[in-house]
Amino acid sequence: MAEIQNFTMNFGPQHPAAHGVLRLILEMDGEVIQHADPHVGLLHRGTEKLAESKPYNQSIGYMDRLDYTSMMCNEHSYVLAIEKLLGVAPPIRAQYIRVMFDEITRLLNHLMWLGAHGLDIGAMTMFLYCFREREDLMDCYEAVSGTRMHATYYRPGGVYRDLPDSMPQYQASKWRKQKDVDRLNEVREGSLLDFIDAFTEKFPGCVDQYETLLTDNRIWKQRTVNIAVVSPERALNLGFTGPMLRGSGIEWDLRKKQPYEVYDRMDFDIPVGTNGDCYDRYLVRVEEMRQSNRIIKQCIDWLRDNPGPVMLDDHKIAPPKRVEMKDDMESLIHHFKLFTEGFSIPAGEAYAAIEHPKGEFGVYMISDGANKPYRVKIRAAGFAHLASMSEMVVGHMLADVVAVIGTQDIVFGEVDR
Repeated sequence: MAEIQNFTMNFGPQHPAAHGVLRLILEMDGEVIQHADPHVGLLHRGTEKLAESKPYNQSIGYMDRLDYTSMMCNEHSYVLAIEKLLGVAPPIRAQYIRVMFDEITRLLNHLMWLGAHGLDIGAMTMFLYCFREREDLMDCYEAVSGTRMHATYYRPGGVYRDLPDSMPQYQASKWRKQKDVDRLNEVREGSLLDFIDAFTEKFPGCVDQYETLLTDNRIWKQRTVNIAVVSPERALNLGFTGPMLRGSGIEWDLRKKQPYEVYDRMDFDIPVGTNGDCYDRYLVRVEEMRQSNRIIKQCIDWLRDNPGPVMLDDHKIAPPKRVEMKDDMESLIHHFKLFTEGFSIPAGEAYAAIEHPKGEFGVYMISDGANKPYRVKIRAAGFAHLASMSEMVVGHMLADVVAVIGTQDIVFGEVDR
């Protein structure tokens, strides 16, 4: 019988589901991992340097591309840093819209994670179920910004525009009969808020479906229970944030501990794990989806009753309405200057962090008084998690590496900026 040998294996570079261009060099004793060395650099785009070469308002759309499953949350942190330096706050209605779309984005991220994580470990149906719900949420993105993914919806001083009064409708075609189209359009008869409200009513039942498939599934538990256990102390030392930290039992959530926008007015719970393994992190994220649904519902109720402006009325920061721009020379000049030169920000520095779906996402910005940032540094949640890869997989089997990549919810756009 052949002896088991020690050998080095290239795991990647590949693009497993949403995790990005990851290359791991594994040192193995048979099928047991002895060391894992994650290599970054295969996706590097120099986002921070690019942001330093453009006016402030031209980099908002670049933030969407960092973590392409949590688009508006990335924008939020960047826009908050600009607002801190400017010393302005958006109108209260804009703050509620931001919170609502942050939570819609959290659902989009966690659904992508759950579908991809399930697929990685062998649960094919999860991917199909999760994308069914993602499709509705993508329609919400499209309704407010005109695009399904890279929205560029948050702006310094508020949001691009108010919530629309109508939703796009499906139309009959040779692929869809009128009867099917009428059924699909039932929830699209009203405004965007009505559509999101209908989604929040049905979504808890969808989460129940996911849990029926996975939570007590024997194979799922064999692949996740006691895999990559991280103690609370070690999670803190490794710089974990978000579900990775809460999965280890530490109740830390910036929405509660350092509230921004209107999170201090929201009623929701912070789910925490007990064992710190892949299964606990799965349970935490699933419960987070239920809590996000609660927050979205509260935002809908407030937004229905409180109309108002969604952007500051300062044309040095916010563009004039298009009607004004076409009619009034001064508004045309404001519009032209804003979209060519942008605006200058007083010299200073600011750090703005939000509770991103993956953890703490922060933007540190230094202004020297010009119309472009002097320095931009992004604190991406996934980077610290990837750094712990070797520690989390040592002693586990090769197949468990895939489960650990999934539980970290890595997206390389933000890790390898």
